[in-house]
Amino acid sequence: MVSLIQILLLILQVAQFFIIAHVVMSWLINFNILNVRQQLVGQIWYGLNRLLEPVYGPIRRILPAMGGLDLAPLVALLAIYALRIVIVNNAGYLM
Repeated sequence: MVSLIQILLLILQVAQFFIIAHVVMSWLINFNILNVRQQLVGQIWYGLNRLLEPVYGPIRRILPAMGGLDLAPLVALLAIYALRIVIVNNAGYLM
């Protein structure tokens, strides 16, 4: 059972890394430090978008429109942190 909990925590950590990488990359693209017309940058950017859109989509439908500000990554990170807390705190009960 401990192994399953560790695997689940690893999956949440990888998802957290992808979200943070997506946010940082969006800042770099918006400030013209990265150019999506470069092949590697474009592949990474569109890959992250395809990977994270199923997570961001339902969150964006629930959140009100904030102009140009997208709070979906912040809500997704908060949900991951909350899941980690619940899993770690209840790990003792599962054994």
